[in-house]
Amino acid sequence: MNRVVRRRRTGLSLQDRARRAAMSGRVIPYLAGAIAALAVLTGFVATLLDRRDFPTFGDGVWWSIVTLGTVGYGDIVPHTAWGRVLGGTVIVFGVTFISVLVATVTSFLLATEQQEGAAEAKEARVAAEEARAAGEEATRALLREIASRLTAIEVRLESDARSG
Repeated sequence: MNRVVRRRRTGLSLQDRARRAAMSGRVIPYLAGAIAALAVLTGFVATLLDRRDFPTFGDGVWWSIVTLGTVGYGDIVPHTAWGRVLGGTVIVFGVTFISVLVATVTSFLLATEQQEGAAEAKEARVAAEEARAAGEEATRALLREIASRLTAIEVRLESDARSG
């Protein structure tokens, strides 16, 4: 019950917000914010776990950013077991982030292209329908003209037959 009340107060759940962001193509700022927060948090944890390899908070954040980006310069490397566990975790998150980022951008571009294609197809259908309707009207007009000519011919033939 408390969860439902909290969800109503905040409006949308985190999952709903993420879905809306992904659908609108605004997911990249969320991903960038999440990775920045993860870099700062991981840098802080690295500084706490391995003071020898990460003597300052800045060194920890630098190592975290480089590792999350899967660049791994090697200028700062964890040597303790916990530092390596943290490093492995950061690498997995970095690879995952890059994969999600590429997939998101690709799906956004494809969705945009599909929307444009659907709009063009709709325009083509509307144009074809208008052309068909115009063609039908032209055919009707032509049939009316032929019918009036046939009527004129029949009248003339009947008058020629009476006079002849």
